[in-house]
Amino acid sequence: MEPFANEVMKYKMTDEDFGKLSSFVSEELGIKMPYPKKLMLQGRLQKRVADLKLSSFKEYLDFVFSKKGMENELITMIDQITTNKTDFFREATHFDFIAKYILPELVSGKYAKRTIRILSAGCSSGEEPYSIAIVLKEFLLDHPETDFEIVGTDISLRILKKAAMAIYSNDKIACISDDLKKKYFLKSKDPSEKSVRLTSEIRSKVIFKRMNLMDTSYDVDKEFDIIFCRNVLIYFNHENQQNVITKLASKLKQNGFFFLGHSESIINMNVPLSQIKPTIFRKN
Repeated sequence: MEPFANEVMKYKMTDEDFGKLSSFVSEELGIKMPYPKKLMLQGRLQKRVADLKLSSFKEYLDFVFSKKGMENELITMIDQITTNKTDFFREATHFDFIAKYILPELVSGKYAKRTIRILSAGCSSGEEPYSIAIVLKEFLLDHPETDFEIVGTDISLRILKKAAMAIYSNDKIACISDDLKKKYFLKSKDPSEKSVRLTSEIRSKVIFKRMNLMDTSYDVDKEFDIIFCRNVLIYFNHENQQNVITKLASKLKQNGFFFLGHSESIINMNVPLSQIKPTIFRKN
């Protein structure tokens, strides 16, 4: 039997433990955590209980919410319980819309000689902001007077470190054309390593920083031209979704563009956005 299976049998999360943890996750992270998620949380945190040589989940949670735990273990716990799923050029119509409609507008007339700024909120392991960077790099080859920068944020420090490394397995880039692969991805020098890394010209255009969407304010500069917040808010309740969109929109330029995921909407929300396409909005 594998060690993890032994740990699953050893550490059991009580309903009281789950209640304490799910309340924290809901209130501080905005993520809905109903009772059916109990086994998932138990499984993801097994190793932390064992690594810290603690005897139970209760002892682990007491430590997490202690002064010392809040300074160190809390971030590790958040990394363990948050879900990070993304792909390059996920929901491809959004990237097509940027190239065909948004960028021509942003590089026209008086706006040409400037830096286009984009925020990718909840960026996970970096595929989204790097996809955006490739789209802009390709488009701006014919507009050298215009530059761009992208800020990618996530609550997980672990996943942000992975994003900054920009190393991906070959299957992750299977959807990308051979031309773009040759331009923007470097093969590993080790033939046994079936992975690639984004080129420095793409990596240098993306800055990563930790951000909790449930914070009362966001420590990012104002005036983004485009904000992506896709497939993140599906884990939030309606009130928190509206609050997050409102706070993000405050960082968006007038007439700036806002993207949500295909299963998200602003229906019945009082937010300063108007829909122009399904899941694509402009700031009023």
